[in-house]
Amino acid sequence: MSSKPRLRGLFRTDERARAAYAEGAGIYRIVPRAVSLPADLDDLVQLVRWAAAGHVPLIPRGAGSGMGGGNVGEGVIVDLTRMDGPGLEVRRAERRARTRAGTSLGELEAAAAQDGLRLPPDPSSWRWATVGGVVSTNAAGARSVRYGSVRRWVEALTLVTADGDVARLARRGEPAPPFPPARTAALERFERDTAPAIRAAGALIGSRFPRTTKNSSGYALDAYLASGDALDLVVGAEGTLGFVTDVDWRLDLVPPARAGLRILLHDYATLAELVERLVGLGASSVELMDRTFLELVAAHGGDYAAAPHGPGIEAILLVELEAGSPEELRSLAESAVAAARPLSFEVDAALSRDGADRLWRLRHAASPILAGLPPDRRSLQVIEDGCVPVARVGEYVAAVRRAAAARRLAVVIFGHAGDGNVHVNLLPEVGRAGWEAEVAALLEEVTDAVVGLGGVPSGEHGTGRLRAGFLERVYGPEIVDLFRRIKTSFDPLGILNPGIILPSGEAPIARLKAGAGAVPLPPDIAAALRDIERGGGYARPRLEIADDQ
Repeated sequence: MSSKPRLRGLFRTDERARAAYAEGAGIYRIVPRAVSLPADLDDLVQLVRWAAAGHVPLIPRGAGSGMGGGNVGEGVIVDLTRMDGPGLEVRRAERRARTRAGTSLGELEAAAAQDGLRLPPDPSSWRWATVGGVVSTNAAGARSVRYGSVRRWVEALTLVTADGDVARLARRGEPAPPFPPARTAALERFERDTAPAIRAAGALIGSRFPRTTKNSSGYALDAYLASGDALDLVVGAEGTLGFVTDVDWRLDLVPPARAGLRILLHDYATLAELVERLVGLGASSVELMDRTFLELVAAHGGDYAAAPHGPGIEAILLVELEAGSPEELRSLAESAVAAARPLSFEVDAALSRDGADRLWRLRHAASPILAGLPPDRRSLQVIEDGCVPVARVGEYVAAVRRAAAARRLAVVIFGHAGDGNVHVNLLPEVGRAGWEAEVAALLEEVTDAVVGLGGVPSGEHGTGRLRAGFLERVYGPEIVDLFRRIKTSFDPLGILNPGIILPSGEAPIARLKAGAGAVPLPPDIAAALRDIERGGGYARPRLEIADDQ
């Protein structure tokens, strides 16, 4: 096998290119063997066949904004952002769109908005996250309480398998044009060796999969059983079953009227009933800001230093309401206020779009503060995506606070109350001896709490390498064995994103980007990657960093 594949696109092994791709969002720094930017579909197929011949691991990558560590690794990073493919096409009459994998959600949003359409799931990274990335993690966002995660909106996709075949997967189990209905080796292996075992385990899957409203942990066996479409296994597979190269989307109309509510809570005791009432009325978002979030904002000044906080306020909910007309919106808002008042001690409503935007700015107030932390303290996404039944959110928040306080670790807690999906930013002092062991112990304790509360370690960001070792605690060994069978059917050599979803055996708190143990990078590249992390600059091409000397 040649040391390099013959591609029209780029394939680089120099130190600077490899360093520029050593980090994504999240906690890891792992220098890859090489970096490849395929020019087109044929290029990608050639790369995969070269890798299969030499058993070389391939790590699919878009913007690099995923937090679970699924976008870094020791093999060849395959950056799909420059790969040619179908142009961004929006079909207004059908409420459909088609995009190549490297298209950002922001580009899709802008194109769809011209026709009064949108993709309802709204990950906070929508400005730069690529559609291939959000499909691979089954991403969601604030509106998932009403509109669900990305899986619901994917109609079809093109997949390059580990054999170097090209498959077209679509809803209703039928191949979608432009590819003919030819079967690929991967799909044939799956249907012969694994699909019957999944169907036979239906009762076990039904009992072992947690009753959370969102789940991005492992392969979606429950969704596959419901639909019979292999597409539902590829969505959320984090590039472990193949390369997603283009996606067909179902879109929705943009509601013309929008309002917001701000609800103050004394404690978490009424949260579940409050969420049930709001969701029952059709709220599109119900967001949570815990007192740890409010205290951080208040302590650092700025426009929101006067945001409600103090001993009597345990949390704030921000609620988005959408309707087809101002009259309908006003009626909806009145009903929501009436539903919330008995369960809270203050409710504010903003019936204009601008007013709603002002309320929602509080949700993003912590980001610049976290980005501006001093060098001895880092915001690390370690327990950042747990999802529990809504009725258990208060218990989960208490467990996180308790575990962090016992180890003198600061935390900032927020998330999607309507889904029970709680995000945590851990703020360790990275100059303090032994902080890594404290973080590892906290991760273990909080994971046990998630499982004990009937939850999953990832609601919308994917398993990655961070949470792969915990899936057996959630599902049990029989379900994880089915995960292995799926992986083997699609990727017999194990070359696609190894260590993601199925663990490699390495401890999750290892090869970090922070602390004395971090692998050294060229100083200017390390500084540029830190700037991306601080400012959310994930749209910046990494080779631009490598070549900026």
